[in-house]
Amino acid sequence: MTARADAYGDGTMATPRKQRANGVASRQKIIEAALEIASERGYEGTSISAVSERSGLPPSSIYWHFENKDELIAAVIDHSFEQWRGLTPIPHDTVAADRDEALTTSMRRAGRAIADANDFLRLGLMLALERRPEEAAGRARFLAIRQATRDELETYHRKVFGGDLDDRGLDLVGRLAMAVADGLFIAREIDDEGVDIEEAMELMGVALAVIADHLRARAERTS
Repeated sequence: MTARADAYGDGTMATPRKQRANGVASRQKIIEAALEIASERGYEGTSISAVSERSGLPPSSIYWHFENKDELIAAVIDHSFEQWRGLTPIPHDTVAADRDEALTTSMRRAGRAIADANDFLRLGLMLALERRPEEAAGRARFLAIRQATRDELETYHRKVFGGDLDDRGLDLVGRLAMAVADGLFIAREIDDEGVDIEEAMELMGVALAVIADHLRARAERTS
């Protein structure tokens, strides 16, 4: 979509630099407003009129940046993910010499990130659970991000476990780690005073070490 020149009240035209700055600021304001509403009401409860009211921008401005609500929600997913990912990337380039220490440290770091990932995970999980005949772009984007995250997590686990786990074992460990993370986030949303996600994820790191040992022993018995 091509940029449009906006006239000032005196009839002069905005400079390209000013226009770009205003466009970026408006887009950011729209995304933040949509994120707040979608986190509160889900996909179905988010409307262009509600985003317009929350952002203070007219619907025409929203449609200038986004073709429809679906495209806007997909942009919201990307925005909230980038904010969250900046907090704690998966440390696949750094692994402690001790396997158990590496697991508990990385899982506690992940727990800290989950605790701070309110908007991304709340909205993403709501979208993931909503099934409609036509796939929503926002839901598809969230699921794609989750798959990419699982792939990175598997890369990290390959370094942590070395040759102790085969592909099936690595897949199982990754799925368990993400399932626990999802469950802890939901539990914290329900009872935020009673769930220490960092501590629980650190314990999950201990559990993953035990699970890996069990899987390795079972593979050796059946080989």
